[in-house]
Amino acid sequence: MSTTIRVAHSPDSDDAFMFHALTNNKIDTGNFEFVHELHDIETLNQSAFEGKYEVSAVSFHGYCHITDRYAILPHGASFGDGYGPVIISQEPMTKEALRRAKIAIPGLLTTAYLALRLYLGNEEPPHRVVHFDAIMDEVRKGKAAAGLLIHEGQLTYKEEGFHLVEDLGVWWKNETGGPLPLGCNVIRKDLGTDTIREVSYILGESILYALKHRAEALDHAMAYARDLPREKADAFIGMYVNTWTRSYGDAGRNAVHTLLARAASAGIVPEGTEPEFSD
Repeated sequence: MSTTIRVAHSPDSDDAFMFHALTNNKIDTGNFEFVHELHDIETLNQSAFEGKYEVSAVSFHGYCHITDRYAILPHGASFGDGYGPVIISQEPMTKEALRRAKIAIPGLLTTAYLALRLYLGNEEPPHRVVHFDAIMDEVRKGKAAAGLLIHEGQLTYKEEGFHLVEDLGVWWKNETGGPLPLGCNVIRKDLGTDTIREVSYILGESILYALKHRAEALDHAMAYARDLPREKADAFIGMYVNTWTRSYGDAGRNAVHTLLARAASAGIVPEGTEPEFSD
């Protein structure tokens, strides 16, 4: 009898690429049946508060509030290594002007919003929470003076006629010397040590398969690329499914500690929040 493991992740090309092998039966899943649940990252953050899914993608910001239920898997993370969420506007805008501007954001629990607050010195700016793929329209229509872009918008905002206010991944690299941890895959602790280890191994094999069979995995991911041409979709996937995704390593784990410590020091997340990594 198989055990069902629900894997919740966003309907994006990078996640689709990562889980191609799992979705299309390219690897042995043993006694487990994996069922995929697709939702935007803010919905996944909220669902994790309830422990809804056995495995879920969440933002590192969201993870800070679910440490009692979930542990971080040793793979599947998204890091912005010298790039990351971008703040855009219709007209050139200074950092001081940004402090007073209404900003369209993709969710209060996204790491992008956490990084924005740290960038502004922990000020909570005037904001509008909208779905991530509606942010450019919010700015274009004047409903917000600036927008905080995640996902493919990071590559297309210039073509859409917007100005860059700040790339938060570049800012973070200059601040800390390390990559900006954005999202992670977490697993529910109540599954028990043996199940966690087995499920973690299978998910790791899916990531490894995609990286070894890039063209094949990219074919699958194109259905989730939101009309990006193949070359740009490949570039976007390369930004967020790479060596960091295979394994955090010491540098990746240190980057997570740095982010959470700074967020706690700023009073944005609970004091004493420590990342817990599964085997």
